[in-house]
Amino acid sequence: MASKAVSALITGANRGLGLEMVRQMVEGPKAVRKLFACCRDPDGPRAEDLRTLAKKYSNIIHIIRMDVSDLCSIQESVQQVGSVVGKDGLNLLINNAGVLTKDVLLECSPEDMQKTFNTNVIGPMNIIKEFLPLLRTAAKTSEMPGRSSRKAAFVSISSTLSSMELVKDSYAYFPAISYRISKAGLNMLTLCAADELKKDEILFSLLHPGWVRTDMGGEDGDIDAQESVQGMLRVLDSLTEKQNGSFLDYKGNTIPW
Repeated sequence: MASKAVSALITGANRGLGLEMVRQMVEGPKAVRKLFACCRDPDGPRAEDLRTLAKKYSNIIHIIRMDVSDLCSIQESVQQVGSVVGKDGLNLLINNAGVLTKDVLLECSPEDMQKTFNTNVIGPMNIIKEFLPLLRTAAKTSEMPGRSSRKAAFVSISSTLSSMELVKDSYAYFPAISYRISKAGLNMLTLCAADELKKDEILFSLLHPGWVRTDMGGEDGDIDAQESVQGMLRVLDSLTEKQNGSFLDYKGNTIPW
């Protein structure tokens, strides 16, 4: 991400945006010391491309099993990451894992809503709390002033579908009510963390990747994963104190709450 090599962790790294992030971060011009690629089933068929990439960059990529809806799984991953980064801590955590159901209010069951919240809100909350010591360590050992993704940062992938101001423009053709509500919750979680942990000099931010042609976004998306990730990584690298608690798209534009 910058001239000084950093450590980074990405959840949901076996496909779509997460896999493309792993690829661009290890193959790009910016230095990455260690990259922890997390997914629910590292040995399964959906992680084959990730395993191939990790074999090519075995000195950088560490594949770790993490189910973000399972607290025990998160805690186990913290131990594994901590044993590798040691006293340097973890510089960047990208909360990318998420689930989306294209449901409407009258068809959304309590179970559907709970499942979505477990992954999209409760999972990130637990990840923040469990990985906080590693992020704090990175912030304390860094010589950089202020906040930066190269120092210590927790960045979540959100969506314009979470925007209350934009609901009237998009709900009719893409309801996804449980996803919208959970991402709005994720946005609030991020703002609360940014305020509660402001003394730790950890950057908290939200990124909208655009409408991307992935398994989640569908084949009608406006852009492909490569373009989206290129943009998000540029925005990530430019984040400063001023963007703490911000909600930006992959071009750096502010998204209305």
